[in-house]
Amino acid sequence: MKLSQRLNTICKLIPPGSRLADIGSDHALLPTCAVQEGRVVSAIAGEVNRGPYDAAAKQVAAAGLQDKISVRLGDGLAAIQAGEADVITIAGMGGALIVRILTEGKSKLEGVSRLILQPNVGEDLVRRWLLQEGWLLRGETILEEDGKIYEVLTGDRSESAEEENAKLYADTTVGEPSVTLDREQLLDFGPFLVRAASPVFHEKWIGEIAKLERVAGSMGRSDTDDARGKKEALERHIERLKEVLACLPKDKPSFN
Repeated sequence: MKLSQRLNTICKLIPPGSRLADIGSDHALLPTCAVQEGRVVSAIAGEVNRGPYDAAAKQVAAAGLQDKISVRLGDGLAAIQAGEADVITIAGMGGALIVRILTEGKSKLEGVSRLILQPNVGEDLVRRWLLQEGWLLRGETILEEDGKIYEVLTGDRSESAEEENAKLYADTTVGEPSVTLDREQLLDFGPFLVRAASPVFHEKWIGEIAKLERVAGSMGRSDTDDARGKKEALERHIERLKEVLACLPKDKPSFN
């Protein structure tokens, strides 16, 4: 089976010999490929909606992998039991929803050693959750496929997570001329991604700045003190983003 670049990137981050739970599995493409490649010994494909659940079950049956992949109907981590998986993947949904799934299903994370998370938006929310919950941000990958930009975040259980995260999110000087980023900015940009500053990273943030400028422009039509204050704060934020982006090299490869 040939996966998209996005799903293939996620698949390669699954440690060999793992037991996988893919939440929001859609057609169960990721667990099917991971089993066929021998990367995982078993997998759970979880879906909250009947249509994608039926599609996943059909895919698994067509591949003859019913003994290796369990397709389940459930909301988020309700589809699994604690201790059933070593690795959990959640991809293709908003960062706020990923955080809700992980928070509501926290008891199901017992025994899980790796989270591979691909939010479509709100990546900073996922980083904040990993940091607050004591997971080590092991790595980040940014990629472009079919005109869309994706970030894949890998969080690991680690006894030294607090110490390593403190170093990862400590004030960091990057670029030439140099610019210093604090923890909040590193959470926004991604500590690995901003240090690598790939062309795709630049493309993403040029787009984000353009969106924020449109918002600021629409705010300019209000004359209230509150609106003016919010617009000024947003404009300062935009200028800071531009300052950081202008200092970063544009020819480094993305982090893997």
